[in-house]
Amino acid sequence: MTDTYVLIELTGYVGLLLWGTHMVTSGVQRGFGSELRHWLGRNLRGRGRAFLVGLGMTTLLQSSTATALMATSFTVTGLISLAPALAVMLGANVGTTIVTQALSFNMQPIAPPLVLAGVILFRATDDDRWKNVGRVSIGLGLMLLALAGMTRTLAPIESAPALRAILDALKDQSVLLAVIGAALTWACHSSVAVVLLVVSLVANGVVGLTPALALVVGANVGATLPALIEAGSPRARRLPLGNALVRLAGSVVVLPLLPVCVHLLSKLESAPTRLVVDFHTAFNLVLAACFIAPTGQMAQLLSRWLPDPPKPADPGEPVYLDNTALHAATIALTNASRETLRMADMITEMLGCAMGALRNEDRRRASEVARAGQAVARLGSCIRSYLADLGNEQPLDDEQEGARAQEILSAVINLEHVGNILASTFDAAVKRIERSRPFFPAEIDAIAAIHAELLKSLRLAVTVFLSADPKDAARLVARKNALREMETAATALHVKLLRDTATAVKAGEADRVAVAAEGSGLFLSIVCDLRRVHSHIATFAYPVLNRNDRHSASTPADREQAEV
Repeated sequence: MTDTYVLIELTGYVGLLLWGTHMVTSGVQRGFGSELRHWLGRNLRGRGRAFLVGLGMTTLLQSSTATALMATSFTVTGLISLAPALAVMLGANVGTTIVTQALSFNMQPIAPPLVLAGVILFRATDDDRWKNVGRVSIGLGLMLLALAGMTRTLAPIESAPALRAILDALKDQSVLLAVIGAALTWACHSSVAVVLLVVSLVANGVVGLTPALALVVGANVGATLPALIEAGSPRARRLPLGNALVRLAGSVVVLPLLPVCVHLLSKLESAPTRLVVDFHTAFNLVLAACFIAPTGQMAQLLSRWLPDPPKPADPGEPVYLDNTALHAATIALTNASRETLRMADMITEMLGCAMGALRNEDRRRASEVARAGQAVARLGSCIRSYLADLGNEQPLDDEQEGARAQEILSAVINLEHVGNILASTFDAAVKRIERSRPFFPAEIDAIAAIHAELLKSLRLAVTVFLSADPKDAARLVARKNALREMETAATALHVKLLRDTATAVKAGEADRVAVAAEGSGLFLSIVCDLRRVHSHIATFAYPVLNRNDRHSASTPADREQAEV
């Protein structure tokens, strides 16, 4: 009964350690995920800087897996190339050892104050960012409490005969111990937790130094498995596979040399627990020094091994919506943004094809516009479902992430409306032209001018969607005036055509009058539909302008002036 209780208590402390790690990681991502993502994207110039970025990100997140998933998302979407991403992962591997170094010291006395301060901060404020700071503080306190509890629990079992027999049988099985360490790390999704567990075993004399180092080597390999297994495409698998191969190569070299490593490190560090942690750091530093130079060659090799799959035959199939990224809001929102840009590209192609169908009275092109509209609708539905899954996965407490999700959703819905309008309008227009008459040159010129304005506004809307620049947003809204003027000119042209028709009636050409009246009405109908398209495009600007207005009216004086 005592042994069972000890086992239950030990597994409980391991679970508490994992939950604390999860709270720290999620707190940093929710509170500062957007800043970290932008920082990562801006600071990847050269291998050295990419290495330092990965080290710093992992030190903050306390999880190389989170850094790997974020970097993988950026490589999949094309924001960064594979070579600097591999350097990021080398830095991330070293970053985990810094976290382990810090937590390996006896910091139990500060654990309760950290938990208390975190709870007070979490409950005392409504600001999402400070709530997440409180979550991080609680997580750190729980991790330290779990480590202290594991040390107390492991102390009495040092002399257990059964455990001694098992450890004696495994002490010379370095490969098997490495496999055990890798399996534990994969199950826990945290090399920090497993290495700290090994440190506790060594501190209580349960495991010798050589077996402990074998477990640490396995933990390093196991830390690469979650990102590799969760990768949803060959392109997404390149970075975690490269990271896994680097650590696997290091493991193959170092496992036969573990007794030598123990001998050398014991001359520098007498404390067994510090020796284990120092070996963990040295192992990753040596790997970084050996592999940071050939990252370019590694990237080329991985790209050949895992080539890009052929593009889907159906343009309505998503390309960037990776479900494995749903646990990280910043990555998932980046994926959804990239897919929204694909929708905008499809709308651009629809506009060009629609104008060609109208000029040439081409039924085939009109049918292509209709099919493209259906593809836009399918892709929009996939993006909306993806955002819904993201909301179910996590509450998007961060104000910036929630606002970005709403912006993406608004853009998708408006692009769906644009696709539907273009598909129905031009397909019906070509059919009616065949039954009545072609447009007059003046009518085609008027439609072409509006078409050119729509293309300019769409490009500007994409810029606003990406950069959120208030000046570009204001320019986009201001272009509505140009559309109004064009619509007014088109209406005047319509009136002129009706007058010409009335003149023809007096000349006794009644049959021609009916045909001309129908064609003139179709022209004005297309103009109105294109104005509706521009209205949907202009909505890209409103979230940016509203956010800018709230920011500019942030002081009491400004708010009072705004109210006036």
